[in-house]
Amino acid sequence: MRRMVKRCLIGVIMVLFMAGCVRPAYDDSFIPPAGPFVTPSPQTGWQVPTHNPVLPVYTPTPNPPRQLPVTRTETIEYTVKSGDTLAAIAKYHTLPLSVVAETNNIEDPNLLEVGQVLVLPPPELQETGSAFKILPDSEIIRSPTAIGFRVEDFTQATGGFLSTYREEVGDVELTGAQIIERVSREFSVHPHVLLTWLEYQGNWISSSNPDETQQKFPAGYQNPYYEGLYYQMAWTANNLNMGYYLWKTNAVSAWILNDDAVIPPDPTINPGTAAVQHLASLIMDQPAWRSAVSENGFSEVFTRYFGQAFDYSIDPLIPANLTQPVMQLPFEENSVWSFTGGPHGAWGTGSAWGAIDFAPPGDALGCVQSDAWVTAAAGGVVTRSENGVVAIDLDGDGYEETGWVLLNLHIETRDRIPAGSTVVAGDRIGHPSCEGGVSNGTHVHLARKFNGEWIPADQSIPFILDSWVSQGTGVEYNGYLVKNGQVVEAWDHRTELNQIQR
Repeated sequence: MRRMVKRCLIGVIMVLFMAGCVRPAYDDSFIPPAGPFVTPSPQTGWQVPTHNPVLPVYTPTPNPPRQLPVTRTETIEYTVKSGDTLAAIAKYHTLPLSVVAETNNIEDPNLLEVGQVLVLPPPELQETGSAFKILPDSEIIRSPTAIGFRVEDFTQATGGFLSTYREEVGDVELTGAQIIERVSREFSVHPHVLLTWLEYQGNWISSSNPDETQQKFPAGYQNPYYEGLYYQMAWTANNLNMGYYLWKTNAVSAWILNDDAVIPPDPTINPGTAAVQHLASLIMDQPAWRSAVSENGFSEVFTRYFGQAFDYSIDPLIPANLTQPVMQLPFEENSVWSFTGGPHGAWGTGSAWGAIDFAPPGDALGCVQSDAWVTAAAGGVVTRSENGVVAIDLDGDGYEETGWVLLNLHIETRDRIPAGSTVVAGDRIGHPSCEGGVSNGTHVHLARKFNGEWIPADQSIPFILDSWVSQGTGVEYNGYLVKNGQVVEAWDHRTELNQIQR
């Protein structure tokens, strides 16, 4: 099947989504073992990966119970501020939007007035969610376990609707496998989990002709603005990331389901399990959700195609003693740029706030062509140079799934360094632009990954560029760069407060 998508896909996606027993930790010297290791599956004929004989088998054990954020038990009042939306207010206070609207006799949730006082009752909590471990963290993140897995091989071996699907993304026609691979790399979400969700919700692997609704909305998100495989998979990846990173920062007190049920999560689940629980909560009522997150739901489909999930476990994915390699500001010496964005989503709205932004010199406003150069903040191998992205693998093994990787976004096609190039810190990699996403002005967006996981720009592993340390304020895009008592503040325009020089 072929589907035409005539929209600025990357731009829309970026604006809507942006900005165990213990296995030894992998580090920058990790060399993935040969693979994949496979055996025939009687259910599908697909070669289901067996456990890597080089590494021992693991089964999930309970995580230490965490102290979840306290759920409010009293009614409070909230005064609407500039920029507030009813949906955001409801979400922040762990309430269904419908409850807030009904309690305050609001017929149109899009109409709020600054200074309006809202009554917010306490959430009505349902029975705690399942403690069943669905996936290890390394099967949510595009981690070292993704090396050697080819989506194209999988789709052709299993057949089904995905194997014949075509869709025009921007101006390029992609196969179904190419779309899965592209979304997986962009969001740094494992292709295994994307394919499993596609089958669980859309039957795109087992069926050659899913029903009409499943063909339009294969991830189950029935929004006309997200029709087609690319949008549906981008929505899926973004919300898997959101559940994963929210859990890692202990920012979840309850899941709000599609039928307005409010379910506290079990405090012993891992981030990988939280990712799937969050995703399912967005489109399922309570019975469907409890089924999906049980042993007989999503997990059963994963096992059918890929084997036991926890055979893939890398724990911890991020070593406790991890430190950032030396990095420098991403522009040339003696050049004064503007620090325009503090910590915000590395990719989409669901990922860790791992990115910071810099705009080039000049007085021009908006998306204008710039001859200024973005330079490599550290040395390595360019693994991707496409769609506004230059990704640099710092350990030099050519894999974005292992070790440290730097993502440079909004790099103009003109003069952009090709994939496969080897760079040292300070080498020119291209010009800043608005390519690869919707932006209010020409700039470069810089983010870090380790073993495929987005690393926050304001938490335990400091983002340091030429001794400037990134600090956040708890508000996305706000923040500072601090160095020896000097402070540069993030502003979305040029001002004396945000000028910075190498």
